[in-house]
Amino acid sequence: MIRTFETHHIRRQKELSGSLWDFTPLQGEYAGKHFLTAVPGCWENMPDFTEYRGEGQYETVFEAGGTVRLEFKGVSHTARVLLDGKQVASHYNAFTPFSVVIPGLSRGIHRLTVIADNRFSEASALHVPNDYMTYGGISRAVSVEEIPDIYIRYIHVTPCRRADGWHAGFEAAVENTGTADRTADIRVKVAGKVQTCQAVAIPAGGEAKVTGEFSFAGENITGWMPEHPALYLASAQLIREGTAIDDLIERFGFREVTIDGKQIRLNGRALRIKGFCRHEDHPMYGCALPWQAIAQDLDTVLHLGANSIRTSHYPNDEIFLDLCDEKGILVWEENHARGLSEEQMRNPNFEPQAEQVIREMIEAHYNHPCIYIWGILNECASETVYGKACYEKQYALIRSLDSSRPRSSSSCKFKTDLCLGTPEVVSYNIYPQWYHDAPVEEYLADLYSWVQTEGGGAGKPFLVTEIGAGAIYGYRAPYKPKWSEEYQAETLEKQITAVMSQPGCCGMYIWQFCDVRVSREWFSSRPRSMNNKGIVDEYRRRKLSYDVVKRLYESFGNYMD
Repeated sequence: MIRTFETHHIRRQKELSGSLWDFTPLQGEYAGKHFLTAVPGCWENMPDFTEYRGEGQYETVFEAGGTVRLEFKGVSHTARVLLDGKQVASHYNAFTPFSVVIPGLSRGIHRLTVIADNRFSEASALHVPNDYMTYGGISRAVSVEEIPDIYIRYIHVTPCRRADGWHAGFEAAVENTGTADRTADIRVKVAGKVQTCQAVAIPAGGEAKVTGEFSFAGENITGWMPEHPALYLASAQLIREGTAIDDLIERFGFREVTIDGKQIRLNGRALRIKGFCRHEDHPMYGCALPWQAIAQDLDTVLHLGANSIRTSHYPNDEIFLDLCDEKGILVWEENHARGLSEEQMRNPNFEPQAEQVIREMIEAHYNHPCIYIWGILNECASETVYGKACYEKQYALIRSLDSSRPRSSSSCKFKTDLCLGTPEVVSYNIYPQWYHDAPVEEYLADLYSWVQTEGGGAGKPFLVTEIGAGAIYGYRAPYKPKWSEEYQAETLEKQITAVMSQPGCCGMYIWQFCDVRVSREWFSSRPRSMNNKGIVDEYRRRKLSYDVVKRLYESFGNYMD
């Protein structure tokens, strides 16, 4: 599945995933041996490759001709793409989409080869041994499209509320893959209203962008809210000599996120965040969760009384975002980086790779109403002068790409963070009663007081973006030791009660939704080589804390006003 809705009526698109591909490991004892495996998928879920780090070659065939666009929603963690034996693209990062356009392809059967590589190296600044698993393989959807030499790359819609009602700005980008300048009309349709930009010039090998705005003043528009996540369609068509030659359809919601003092407002309502951090991880599927498994996770999140998910620590599959749009679940989406030291951030690949993730994430996910905030650089070196410069540069990049959403980053630098003055929202990861013995209320109040007086975050919204305790599923003990389900349940009750009672705090994200696999290098501090702080275990079996969290989350509404 590419998306949960149809994105083209004119452009010819075919999904190449959802089928068996030929898989050949290029290193190790099975090097050169051929297997049939499902795409999307992770090779760690194949019986002989549970610990494989190396290159894996995937191959399939498709029929097409003319100008062809191949799109990959996610390959872990680097990809080389070959068509009929010739390399046509390469890409770094497992969690963002990329595409390649091949002009003048002869009509017929063509062989597509993808060489994925999940090894760690100095060339990879973001994929490092970490507190989650970096899988290998083609983990998200793949499609092939036949397009004209000019095609619509994206359409972005930005809703805003004014005194007279809703308005929606738009920007559409058209790319010319050919060697000759072109002109075309661009017809934009947003929530039923149409504008046509006539005779737009698109230079050879370049692109053209058109912008405009629709007014819905006085009209019966339903805003996107968790209780009624109303979705509308936006589309762009290319018209030449009166004929539509290409199109792109997106969905959006009429919703506006604003900062009002210490509150985050959604369409004027002050949000209370009741959330979970969630990794894309499952013992049966690795990070390549199918649609049904994602939907079941979201149903469980809603059953727990939550209204938000934090995509820790990377952009998620767009199917997840589509479902959150449909179910009314707010999403904190962040770029890919976790726990990097200053030394790691000084890797010459760090800034270009992190900035590439931001660009690809925002361009691909701009229209999702569920995304209410962009996050960056979880628990990185924000206490250093060098780190601060990196944070500021990435915050500025986000603002240049999207000024409609607030920005934040999850910090663990207790009373030492230098970066709180830049983003709109201050966010902290804290673990009192787990890594620290201090009472939750005292620890949180002390941190919040520092943020308001010395930390540079005075007057801003404040979120607790990680808090929790570990428990091994099935480990029960009446004296409630750490790692027991009893201790986790008791600790979460204290934590949730304290956070939700803290004046000036907009809410929280529990770490985490489910237990997840971690890199082998982390085994010494993670029993079972898992991060065991889930409210459910890796198979989504409920721990004792489930009912505690559900009772407390359901006792709070979605709004603070």
